[in-house]
Amino acid sequence: MTSRRDFLIGGFGAAAAVTVAGRGGVAVAQNTAPAASQQGDIAAAPYVAGTAERSLDIINLFDLEAEAEKLIPRGPFGYISGGAGDQWTLKENVRAFDDWQILPRYLAGVETPDTQTELLGSKVGIPIFVPPMAAHGLAHASAEKGSSKGAGDAGALFCAQTLANTPLEEIAKADPGPKWFQLYYTKDAGVNRELMQRAKSTGCTAIVFTVDLEWAGNREADRRNGFAFPASLPFPNIPNAPTGVSLAELFQIFKRDLTFSDIDFIAKESGLPVVVKGPLTAENAKECIAHGAAAIEVSNHGGRQLDTVPAAIVALPGIVDAVGPDIPVFLDGGVRRGVHVFKALALGARAVAVGRPTLYSLALGGAPGVTSMLQTLTAELQLAMKLAGCAKVDDITRKFVT
Repeated sequence: MTSRRDFLIGGFGAAAAVTVAGRGGVAVAQNTAPAASQQGDIAAAPYVAGTAERSLDIINLFDLEAEAEKLIPRGPFGYISGGAGDQWTLKENVRAFDDWQILPRYLAGVETPDTQTELLGSKVGIPIFVPPMAAHGLAHASAEKGSSKGAGDAGALFCAQTLANTPLEEIAKADPGPKWFQLYYTKDAGVNRELMQRAKSTGCTAIVFTVDLEWAGNREADRRNGFAFPASLPFPNIPNAPTGVSLAELFQIFKRDLTFSDIDFIAKESGLPVVVKGPLTAENAKECIAHGAAAIEVSNHGGRQLDTVPAAIVALPGIVDAVGPDIPVFLDGGVRRGVHVFKALALGARAVAVGRPTLYSLALGGAPGVTSMLQTLTAELQLAMKLAGCAKVDDITRKFVT
């Protein structure tokens, strides 16, 4: 009988199947960084990420993490997969979806559900988008060019980020589809202004302002692994950005005393809608809207910042109710299933973000891998819509969950 592990290896292809023993007995795929990079010298050594370009046979998104761990060196994998402190919030982001149950409406006559929607004026094929995550080059040689193309090919919006390993202009060439730009607010107003204007010129239609990373969280995996961003993976969108440093060292270039006036600055200087990413309370979300935010992205940074804050899905309904029906609210955190997407939409989210699975699927298959992951999640959502009785995304309302 074929084992579950054998099936996964066959589904993901030879790159995941052929491994060699790295230092300390860690299994490393042959097309990833050399074994020396498994140790603390990864920042200085040239970083060699995988180059596989293939569609993936995915049973569910949970399987991706274990397969990606075989390909990504220990330090970078710990950075991508790990959370803060005891990782309670990281785990709760996923688990808390189980506290909501779906209430189907039968005899609704749904045969082909329509997943199309509109996000701040951009028409997209699915209510799922790729959120900002630093250094996609840790997962794959194509970096953000691969992840953005994979998202675009699946009909998803892509959020380009300040800490990309790829210039904004190259990300735009790889994916002509809808895009936003995430801003980490530097101490130099001129740099912030230039970043937003570059993003706007490359077709980004909104600015995502991340407000929960003024200080690096207690990420113990990074400390255990001695992780630092490889010097060979620069951050070209920020002038003179340091390389070969830890996250805490890197964040010394960013402003640490953010205030609501920074939202006003971003809105004025960019001329684009501002999505504030990070609020977890109704009061905080309303304050952001009062100071010029056009939308809220409910997020706890993937459980990577302040441990024991609420799961994103727990915070979502109260924020939706507080800001009212005219303010778009998005959810970022813990989405691994189509029923998770369904529940978030039912609780008022206009769309959901899928973070770590994007990087795992990028590592396993490049742009086609990301497309496969998003298509798998979309197929699960469509099945949930059929079985629950929802013909289109707007039909998914709170009456469908309890």
